[in-house]
Amino acid sequence: MRVLVASTVVPGTAGGASLIVDSLERALRVRDHDVDVLRLPFYSDPDVMLEQMLALRLHHVEDHGDRLICIRTPSYLLQHPAKVLWFIHHHRGAYDLWGTPHGDIPESAYGRALRRAIRDADELAFDEARAIYTNSLVVSDRLTRFNGRDSEVLYPPLDDPDSFRCDGYGDAIVYVSRLTGHKRQALAIEAMRHVTTGVRLIVAGAPDRPEEERLLTSLISLWDLSDRVELRSGWISEAEKIELLAGALAVVYVPFDEDSYGYASLEAHQSCKAVVSTLDSGGVGELVVDGHNGYLTEPDPRALAQRFDELFDDRARAEKMGLAGRERIRELGIEWDHVIDRLLQ
Repeated sequence: MRVLVASTVVPGTAGGASLIVDSLERALRVRDHDVDVLRLPFYSDPDVMLEQMLALRLHHVEDHGDRLICIRTPSYLLQHPAKVLWFIHHHRGAYDLWGTPHGDIPESAYGRALRRAIRDADELAFDEARAIYTNSLVVSDRLTRFNGRDSEVLYPPLDDPDSFRCDGYGDAIVYVSRLTGHKRQALAIEAMRHVTTGVRLIVAGAPDRPEEERLLTSLISLWDLSDRVELRSGWISEAEKIELLAGALAVVYVPFDEDSYGYASLEAHQSCKAVVSTLDSGGVGELVVDGHNGYLTEPDPRALAQRFDELFDDRARAEKMGLAGRERIRELGIEWDHVIDRLLQ
């Protein structure tokens, strides 16, 4: 089949959406499909969003390929007679984050008009789609709640799951992710103020903005945690990530209301490591079963610290939970053959 994959990107920034696109492209090619990928620049700047949405709408791809698969908002404004959506999230500032400190659209006359325009454009694109898939129950629930749309969950698999390994269970809890506010690395760092064992924390990832790194550095200094917390700021290669996870005691991943389980959680389980997360971390709770393959705590530093200490004191428990994590991946059927079959049906 001739397949066109389309997604929006922020130039110079890599994230989960980029990984999904790259992995999907490779998975399609391995299965002998002809694939073209459109990576369309898009900035979530309220002052220029409408113009960019119009530009996307005017791209002519209707005559290209047998199937168009759209990933990140608002790539699905492209028109095609056989369009399907692998919908990974709304522009959340116009939906669940509207009126919250995490929103990016001003609560002004212009902001309200922009919010209406985004939602109207989404409805138009949803009407045109042959099918809508999502990356999590969280996102499916949002589509039902805000748009009255039915959807099917297709969990994104890792690109190369067999590259991850386990070399044992050391003394460090690892947090590998972009350094940004809603990932709440600061919460994990604060938890280290309350640990009572020799457990360490390694926070690794590229900052969205320079101030993100400065904030975390200042917290480590303020709380005198330099002997317990290591901050590795910068792009982490796949080889470095695999090495970090292989020797980790466990993984901590505590985003606020994440759209999916997050690649950090899946990579942890593929490395046979337990995941420590929080009850308000959204889609992470679809993968992590509290007390089985990890922990879901209150978003409180003392609660996290308690779980860090428990895993440090009981390596057998850490190993058992890590092995249960890899089994959990199989239970949920997170594999590419299933994803490709659904997207191309």
